[in-house]
Amino acid sequence: MQFDLMKKTAIGSAVFAAAAMGLILYMSAGKVITISDVAQDEVRRDVQEEASGEQGLIFASGEAEDDYICIPLPKECRAEDIVVENHYMDRELCILISDADSAFYEENAISGNREVISQGICEEMEDGIQLRFMLTGIFEYRTILENNDLYVSILSPGELYDKIIVIDPACGGADSGYVKDGLFEKEINLRIAQKLKEKLDGTDIKAYYTRMDDVNPAKEERVKLANETGADMYIRIQVDADGDSRVYGTTVVYNGDYFIPGFGNVELADLLEREVVTSIRGKALGLKEAGAWEYALKNVTIPGACIKTGYITNQQEADLLGRDDYQEKIASGIFNAIMKAYEETD
Repeated sequence: MQFDLMKKTAIGSAVFAAAAMGLILYMSAGKVITISDVAQDEVRRDVQEEASGEQGLIFASGEAEDDYICIPLPKECRAEDIVVENHYMDRELCILISDADSAFYEENAISGNREVISQGICEEMEDGIQLRFMLTGIFEYRTILENNDLYVSILSPGELYDKIIVIDPACGGADSGYVKDGLFEKEINLRIAQKLKEKLDGTDIKAYYTRMDDVNPAKEERVKLANETGADMYIRIQVDADGDSRVYGTTVVYNGDYFIPGFGNVELADLLEREVVTSIRGKALGLKEAGAWEYALKNVTIPGACIKTGYITNQQEADLLGRDDYQEKIASGIFNAIMKAYEETD
């Protein structure tokens, strides 16, 4: 794994600086407000909230050389009335505007560079409207509010972040995974990921999650998230099971089909096992090569490994896996492995 931090930092700084300078030179004097990153870890749309009155957005004709799109706003709109959500698993950028009316966007076109936007939709919501931009891939954004216009720069993850990882809690939705005495694998995996997120949020690492609630993204979408973001590593979280209830311990699975010079699948797997087993004071069962059924590990093109945190078929280990403090220890072990991976590759 090669982390070319200086190159990524230079690219990200140049892109955003160019966009910001362009705005300063182009716009008349006025107060510029940067809308802070909101809901950067939204992985999907809230399907419980129904929208009505859907209509296509009007885009200004012609090609734009700008690095951003310009969204006109009603005169009374303030920064606190705007919420931006990056639903990266759906490849959608959603902008919610309180107390706005869709009729405004029937008369006011959106301009700028829409090269990575395949479609735009305006939806009436209970407390305003939602602008949904369908993107051609996984992107990040930066916003600047100038007078009554919202400027949105849509950038690749690598242009903004030096360190990127993907965390994949297995199962979800209708796929409960292994189940024992009311204990569901999908819930264990998710809780560990949520605890890991709390730790990663305090670092300079950008973490993407295939899910943060009870949904089950397709295996292809999980892999795309890792590959399209150009992440430094992919970590899948699972629970194990065996016909022999006496079997217990921690296993890490990796793809042995190809070798990545420097830091690759084996190195990541080894770090994960050592750190998690140390954190939980458990039993290490060693590293295993992925079988043909391990779709994600076989198809991610970055260093990847799957940590199997314990056997739900072993009564003692199942009891531990269901405990909040034990899940916290597992998350700590994964976190330590991630931090050491970056230390070794700096």
